[in-house]
Amino acid sequence: MSDDYRQHYTAEYFKRWNYADRGMGRFSMYWFARRYYAALAKRYAPSGGDERRLLEMGCGLGHLLGLLQDDFACTGIDLIDYSIEQTRLNAPKAEAYQMDVDDIGEHFEPQSLSVVIALHLVEHLPDPQATIRQVNHLLKPGGLFLFATPHPEYSFRRFKDRDTDAIGKDKTHINCHVPAVWKQWSEDNGFEVIKQFGDGLWDVPYLPVLPRIVQFGMFGLPAFLQVVTRTTWTPLTFGVNQINIVRKVSEA
Repeated sequence: MSDDYRQHYTAEYFKRWNYADRGMGRFSMYWFARRYYAALAKRYAPSGGDERRLLEMGCGLGHLLGLLQDDFACTGIDLIDYSIEQTRLNAPKAEAYQMDVDDIGEHFEPQSLSVVIALHLVEHLPDPQATIRQVNHLLKPGGLFLFATPHPEYSFRRFKDRDTDAIGKDKTHINCHVPAVWKQWSEDNGFEVIKQFGDGLWDVPYLPVLPRIVQFGMFGLPAFLQVVTRTTWTPLTFGVNQINIVRKVSEA
């Protein structure tokens, strides 16, 4: 990939955009979300067979792998050296490598993985279709690909300034698409779409008068209930992000 693609991905990335204004301590939205995604991975991962291998692309600070390292043989990759350092601290049983997603085919054998996770990664890629195709190649038949990405046309975004909301303010978001596009790309590259659903209306404020904390209680409560109950019922239109659960059915 070009140097332009890489220039933003340094330790400074965690001090800008969505990481900068988001708490990550115990009982924070980030804390709950990591546990929610871990539950989804365990629920939808193929069962039985030999050792189940899991890859997280864009592993960030490694907290998700820390929750999964006792259930899978985990590997995390990220472009940022700081991410790899943190992953090795937060998920000591996992392997962690500084690597571009373009290079996963050189590191992993075909049909060697049971699960691949990509949380807020695909929207950063110049060619996400190629990555979806490569993920299919590396997964075993029936393998799980779990990915989350912004929903650029969710219902309440019309009340936001699109240049400064959670989606638009991160200038590394270069491939944000509506759910139908990700569904089509997944199916075109050998996946069956099991579920597509939203993560809730948490990017408050949406209304000019009510205090932010009141709006978070009003609009964020359904998202919180989905997370704590580990369900998947939020409609796509009510999700700032879309969550995609897809399963490999054949070689693409």
